Amino acid sequence: MAAVRYLADDALDGRLAGSPGERCAGDYIAGEFARLNLQPAGERGTFFQDVPLASVLNPHAPPGTGRNVLALLEGSDPTLKNDVIVIGAHYDHLGEGGPSSLAPGVKAIHNGADDNASGVAAMLRAAEQLSAGTRPARSVLFAAFTGEESGLLGSAYLVGHPTATGRLAGMINLDMVGRLGSGSLIVSGVDTAGEWRTVVDRAAARAGVPIATRGEGYGPSDHTSFYVKDVPVLHFFTNTHADYHKPSDDWEKIDAAGLAKVADLVTLVASAIADRGQALTLRRGAGQPPPPPGSTGSGYGAYLGTVPDFTPVDRGVKLSGVTAGSPADKGGIRSGDVVVAIAGKDIADLQAMTDALRAHKPGETVTVSVLRDGVARVVTVTLGDRATLRQ
Repeated sequence: MAAVRYLADDALDGRLAGSPGERCAGDYIAGEFARLNLQPAGERGTFFQDVPLASVLNPHAPPGTGRNVLALLEGSDPTLKNDVIVIGAHYDHLGEGGPSSLAPGVKAIHNGADDNASGVAAMLRAAEQLSAGTRPARSVLFAAFTGEESGLLGSAYLVGHPTATGRLAGMINLDMVGRLGSGSLIVSGVDTAGEWRTVVDRAAARAGVPIATRGEGYGPSDHTSFYVKDVPVLHFFTNTHADYHKPSDDWEKIDAAGLAKVADLVTLVASAIADRGQALTLRRGAGQPPPPPGSTGSGYGAYLGTVPDFTPVDRGVKLSGVTAGSPADKGGIRSGDVVVAIAGKDIADLQAMTDALRAHKPGETVTVSVLRDGVARVVTVTLGDRATLRQ
């Protein structure tokens, strides 16, 4: 919780990628890596890797340069240490809002305690546990990514410009793991390696963490950058909530005991795959492939105003919330609804919902079919434009 409170303090002004607040957060993370006697794994013998933020593919990214913060725990086996397991979490957030905020028209510090100070805190806890005992056979790279909120910039840059020698053998991504409560930890990516399900089930039972698994390796977080390069991945996630991408995502709402359990689970999973004799068996094509580069990072285009609930459902996209005053809210869509069709197009999953919204322009009126308490309903919604929300 000390890490969560530091990273989610107002003094860091929401940790926008490339900002002084994010730089301060990066210095803090590097200091924690140094305290744990981990090897610097950045550039020029430091913990830092410079990451260009703005690009032609992502014109809405912040200007300038951000920094990945990287540390290595070298493996103990002379041969297996050349395999590298990555445990990563992004540490940037939204600054004082912007197009990705779900509090439209509000300029206020978005501290991102769950998104994603929680993931960084769990990563640091896992680093402490893994470095305290017998070193694992394979090497472990701990990575705090910049630019996730702007389009997975830091993780994509690291994959394209690796700083640690060796083969990437697996990646565990921690993004929003601070709201476990009485619910289940959602673990995505279990179909990206033949061994994942067994490893995760055993570790979860040992850690006492209830889980809900999803197979897909693609998703709107940093693990996607690795899976597109044929690295088996997992994404740990305690689900969205009413404070997601809002100024109200503060440290007081973090479940400290649950966060500690998630960190323990990460340690168990990482140890299992780092010490096993055989490498993970990659499975390609788990889930829908990612959209073309630059098409998701900006958050512009047709806007509905729903917040997905990532708990697995048989069909459609379950909603954990609806932004007040949004097109969805005005059209009568409610938290708990399951979206099954937009403009007559079936919605099988979140990627299909994203594709359906991209097929329409702001200002268009469409029908949205939902299941509410098992009963089918059809509402009419006039889509908005996220780019104009703050104007």
